[in-house]
Amino acid sequence: MKQRSQVLAYSGTFLALVAAGSWISLPFVPVPLTLQTLFVLLSGVFMKRSAAVPIALYVLLGAAGLPIFHNGTAGIGVLLGPTGGYLIGFIPAASIAGLAYERRSERGRIAGLVLAAGVIHLFGVAWLAYSASLPLPQAILLGAVPFIPGDAVKVAAAYAIGKRIQ
Repeated sequence: MKQRSQVLAYSGTFLALVAAGSWISLPFVPVPLTLQTLFVLLSGVFMKRSAAVPIALYVLLGAAGLPIFHNGTAGIGVLLGPTGGYLIGFIPAASIAGLAYERRSERGRIAGLVLAAGVIHLFGVAWLAYSASLPLPQAILLGAVPFIPGDAVKVAAAYAIGKRIQ
């Protein structure tokens, strides 16, 4: 019973944190820089294999019209727009980070966080190229390269927070 109630409590917390992180953004075009990625990674740190639960709920609630995507946007149109791939990529990224944090290996945990951040970019850039009819190299330059330094900081922060708390 404790396991289930803990998953529910953490799910509500991380759903709220990812939604709050969507409001902390820098307006890049076509994809804004937000703090959502940090909270997706932290969901894996704290929730382990259950981390995809709040992230999937976040995506579903946003798609259903709750204004919780970046800067209060909502609806299926956001998922079909240039940022949709990143949002969908949050789900497997949370799972990857969570599975990595079920291991005791420090290297495995770091690798899991890096891989999780990479998966977000993989989904994001692929969808950006498709939805905006961009050649893949241009989609990479617009949708991944500017975010690498920030994501490196987010990975380091998630790791440091996880190490401090656990």
